[in-house]
Amino acid sequence: MTRRTEWPDSGDPPGGAAGDAETRSGRRGRRGREDSGGPSSSRAESGPPRTPEEQARAICLRLLTGSPRTRKQLGDALHQRGIPEDVAEEVLSRFEDVGLIDDAAFADAWVDSRHHGRGLARRALARELRTKGVDSTVIEEAVGRLDSEQEESTARELVDRKLRATRGLDREKRLRRLAGMLARKGYGEGLAFRVVKQALEEEGEDPDFLEEHGLLEG
Repeated sequence: MTRRTEWPDSGDPPGGAAGDAETRSGRRGRRGREDSGGPSSSRAESGPPRTPEEQARAICLRLLTGSPRTRKQLGDALHQRGIPEDVAEEVLSRFEDVGLIDDAAFADAWVDSRHHGRGLARRALARELRTKGVDSTVIEEAVGRLDSEQEESTARELVDRKLRATRGLDREKRLRRLAGMLARKGYGEGLAFRVVKQALEEEGEDPDFLEEHGLLEG
C-alpha cells in the first residue's frame, strides 16, 4: 500500500522520480498555487468559505488568545468585520456560557493591574472600564474592592516617588505638579491635597503656605 506523503511547508520536493523530474519553474508554480489557497497553504482563508458563525468564533478566539476582552469589545470587533448581529449575539452568549467571556473577572483583573501597576484611583479605573463596555454594576463591585485606606496609601507612594523629581522647584509649582499628578490619576481633590500637604510638611514646607495654595488642578 502506498503511503501519502505531505509536503513540508518549506516547499522542498520529495525524493524519487517525481522529485527528480521537478524543475525550478515547477517549484515556483507549486509555491504559487499554495500561496493562492492550495492544500499546503498556511493562510487561514484557505479552503471553502466559512459560515458567519464559524468566522465569528474564529475572530473571538483569536482576540481572546492575545488578551482578555469584554463582551462589548468582542461585539465591536465582530461588527467591524461584518458579522450579522444575530450571529454575533449567539456566539458571544455561547462564549459567556462556557466562561470564555467574563466581564466581572475582566474588571477585577483590570482594577488589580491598573491600580498596582499605574497607581490609578477608583474614579479613573471606573472611567476606563466604562469605555470598555463593562456594566455599571460590575464596575462598582470591582472598584469597590479598593478601600479608602488602600487608595490613600497608593497616593502617598506616588507622591513620594514624584517628590524627589520636584526638588529645586519653587514651592507653588511643586505643589501644583504633585497635586495635578494625583488628579490625573483619578484621586479626589480632598485626598490629593491631604497627601501632598503631609508629604511636603515632612520635608519642612510651611503649613500656612500649603493651606493658602491648596487649590488643585483638575
